[in-house]
Amino acid sequence: RFMELTYSDILRILPHRYPFLFIDKVVDVVEGESATGVKNVTLNEHVLQGHFPDDPIFPGVLIVEAMAQTAAVLALFSHAQEHRPSVYFMTIDNVKFRKPVRPGDTMYLRVVKEQARDKVWRFAGEAFVDGQLVTEAKFMAMIK
Repeated sequence: RFMELTYSDILRILPHRYPFLFIDKVVDVVEGESATGVKNVTLNEHVLQGHFPDDPIFPGVLIVEAMAQTAAVLALFSHAQEHRPSVYFMTIDNVKFRKPVRPGDTMYLRVVKEQARDKVWRFAGEAFVDGQLVTEAKFMAMIK
């Protein structure tokens, strides 16, 4: 069963807020298994003012952060709000940046849970723009 979470839903699940919330909605949620975050990159993104002023590129490290935020939504989705834990990066591996992401692009951040042992979850993430793979990474997070 696929579900979609709106920006308001994300705000109830994650502690992140502007300017450090990098997903606009989460679609295709399969609870405990996979989800796809959506990020609309606009010219008025605060990070694009300095990265780079004459050739704006959404920073790769923030693409990975957006993947992690999508993974955190997936991991925390079923927890009651009053008992919701936090999610922390543990490792980031095998990151590949294949193509720049620019203003006007819509990123689809696909994350799949590869393994969950107690409080440690391992994910595979891929970011796509116009159906083309732009970034990929493996990462682990602790739910605490």
